[in-house]
Amino acid sequence: MATLDLPEHLINKLAVVLDQLQQILPAPKQDPDFSAPAFRWHDQQLKPIFNPKVVLQADLKGIERQMKIILQNTEQFLHGFPANDILLTGSRGTGKSSIVRSLLTTYQAQGLRLIEIERDDLSDLALIQETIKNRPEKFIVYCDDLAFNAEDENYRSLKSVLDGSLQSGTSNFIIYATSNRRHLLPEFMHENTPATKVDVPQYKELHPQEAIEEKISLSDRFGLWLSFYPMDQQLYLEIVEHYLAKENIAFDEFTRAESLRWSQARGQRSGRSAYQFSKHWVGSQQLKALR
Repeated sequence: MATLDLPEHLINKLAVVLDQLQQILPAPKQDPDFSAPAFRWHDQQLKPIFNPKVVLQADLKGIERQMKIILQNTEQFLHGFPANDILLTGSRGTGKSSIVRSLLTTYQAQGLRLIEIERDDLSDLALIQETIKNRPEKFIVYCDDLAFNAEDENYRSLKSVLDGSLQSGTSNFIIYATSNRRHLLPEFMHENTPATKVDVPQYKELHPQEAIEEKISLSDRFGLWLSFYPMDQQLYLEIVEHYLAKENIAFDEFTRAESLRWSQARGQRSGRSAYQFSKHWVGSQQLKALR
């Protein structure tokens, strides 16, 4: 069979074109590696995370009530009993994300797996269900910092999976989401004022109450709502002391004053700022010991 003898410059051009095509075309889909404990949904595929961040429940202070509820719901789910999707809402840095990630540390050996998904990929929820439907593990699909703008249509996919479609309620799939907002869709002041014949122009919503119900119904489809609140100074200091004690660093008056200055500079007292201060302080003390 005769071979095609191409000029070298043409071969080089073809190589450049092929390289550009590889950058544009999506990567070929691969079967998920279900040996991983956690996954990230990206490009309509489950990308394995083999070493997820370890979050210990013992490190989460001041949210014992919320912890008790989410643990019970998760254990119901793991045992195949009825369990609810959960919406965790409230102030930033108060442990909403950490409490979900701690579940993997606690229940991984019992078959729990975590799938992180971005808000913009929520339209793929049905595809995720299809991908894991025959797996023996139990999957929490976790969406962090969930909120939608007025024009975002992805919330309809979430509504359908939560409660509205015939496929919702599968036994190995549940949704936990965190948000700083109780109602996930924006509401406007004019929606709370009665509509009159004068202020209803040609393209204005004729049935505003129905539009409001549409927005509120998304949050309603989560069976459990857990609220997280700002912490007081005493709890903030207890969390700092807890993290420092794990590294055998004393929590004296000077350290206490520095931790309070840190929270004032951050503009908040929260578990997140306490953890960030402890990392700063532990690292600075360890560096000082080297000198």
